[in-house]
Amino acid sequence: MIEERKPLGWFVGQPRTLLITFRDIEAAAERIKGAVYESPCPQSIPLSELTGMQIYCKLDNLQRTGSFKERGAHNALSQLSPEQKKKGVIAASAGNHAQALAYQGKLLGVPATVVMPKFAPLIKVNNCQKLGATVILEGKEFADSKARAHEIAEERGLAYIDGFDHPDIIAGQGTAGLEIVRQVPDLDAVIVPVGGAGLLAGVSLAVKTLRPNAKVIAVEAENVASYSAALAAGKPVRITTSPTLADGLAIAQVGGNAFEIARQHTDKVVIVTEEQIALSILRIVELEKGVVEGAAATPLAACLSGQLPELAGKRVVLLLCGGNIDPNVLSRVIERGLVADGRLSRFRAIISDRPGGLADLTAQIAGAGASIKQIVHDRAFASSDISAVQVLCTVETRDRKHLAELRASLEDHGIATE
Repeated sequence: MIEERKPLGWFVGQPRTLLITFRDIEAAAERIKGAVYESPCPQSIPLSELTGMQIYCKLDNLQRTGSFKERGAHNALSQLSPEQKKKGVIAASAGNHAQALAYQGKLLGVPATVVMPKFAPLIKVNNCQKLGATVILEGKEFADSKARAHEIAEERGLAYIDGFDHPDIIAGQGTAGLEIVRQVPDLDAVIVPVGGAGLLAGVSLAVKTLRPNAKVIAVEAENVASYSAALAAGKPVRITTSPTLADGLAIAQVGGNAFEIARQHTDKVVIVTEEQIALSILRIVELEKGVVEGAAATPLAACLSGQLPELAGKRVVLLLCGGNIDPNVLSRVIERGLVADGRLSRFRAIISDRPGGLADLTAQIAGAGASIKQIVHDRAFASSDISAVQVLCTVETRDRKHLAELRASLEDHGIATE
């Protein structure tokens, strides 16, 4: 049964099925005014040319803590009773919700404790600590952290603020939808990343209330597609997740409140691959000069996946929900994107071990217009021909077509590749 919505902080022991209304989102917008950045939503000419759509990017990766999570955090914290504000709050988070609670809690004078999985990116752990939160690393996955956070909440009398299913959090996230409609009043569609479904629930409710004809499209990473599983089952169900570049979406089970709202206001769900996410991060770096995390790259991945032909020429908003990507991960993702794009590749070639063999190979590669990044000789495990040597080549090319031309040129010159 759906309980009547109550505009209060959500404490341990309260009913967990609390739906919000559009009025709750409007009220949240008033509460967060001045405390949360109203991020811009400019049109992207390069991404429009790339996708064949009229692309606008909602840049919530520019928030103080790097993600949309500040919206819900401020809305939830500002409604706590004076007594609860003094005691403080607790949450389980892989990073973004934790940082948002820490920062907004600091602004409002509310002590924040966050329980994070042991695999949480170090940059997010460090940022939470710098923002004044008490950080506890517990569990291999989010579910373990959440269980421990609930235990601590009971022990210390802290308010547990769910990162995606707390009704005040959902209402706060919905303010992004209000801004999108105001900034792109003639939008045809908005593409929203979905993990726990709190952002999707809030934004879809706001957009559909103000622009009923606009399409709301959810996008998931294939390794953590818990929303699709919930739709298939008709209710939230726990799935087995796999590692993903979109770590912000790595939720094994969507929230009950979020699911009930989102499924009523979402038109389509698109699932994207890890390769498509990596390539989209690269595209945003190169074309938009922006840094986003994997979750935020999924809307562009959806556009590039070929699953949305109906949006050709349409005004489409991509919600770039966060930019908190570990620099070490970013460098690896860029390389992975270059590989997916056919611009970085590796192959083996058998060449003569006599003087001039390697020079001939490099001359052929240079003649084809490719750039050599690395060459490694392998004499011990080459063929039985002791006059030959196996060479592992890493090269940079313009695209897949250029790579194919390079390999064909080498084959024509009598250099076998594999």
